[in-house]
Amino acid sequence: MQANVIGVGYEGLDQDGLVSKLRVRGVKTLVDVRLNPISRKRGLSKTGLRDRLEADGIAYEHLPALGNPRDNRDGFGEVAGDAAAEARNRFSELLESDAAHAALDRVIALSEAGTVALLCFEADETRCHRELVLSALRHRVVTV
Repeated sequence: MQANVIGVGYEGLDQDGLVSKLRVRGVKTLVDVRLNPISRKRGLSKTGLRDRLEADGIAYEHLPALGNPRDNRDGFGEVAGDAAAEARNRFSELLESDAAHAALDRVIALSEAGTVALLCFEADETRCHRELVLSALRHRVVTV
């Protein structure tokens, strides 16, 4: 079994740009991995985004168990150093929870119906917790 899951950040995009990016990549389901799916950008908070995606034939699902706590986000701004390692280690520990395992299993199940995109803000995946979520998914698919 191979999960078809990609990461996408909406940094620098508006709602139309994000939807266009998802359609070009053939995304069937967008999984929001923001702990709190709110945005200052119009149309990119949970309800507005879900409604637009569904109008375009893309399913939306919010999985807060895969979100990064606010107080752990600053460390992801760096890719090396103590703060970066501490933030990544803390989030990796959160991914070991039962709720996170269930959420990862849900993403894998959704991917069986087509491409799933994990959504967060950061355009650069190396500076975002979704890099660790994608890594955990790859590990689960290999070991399942």
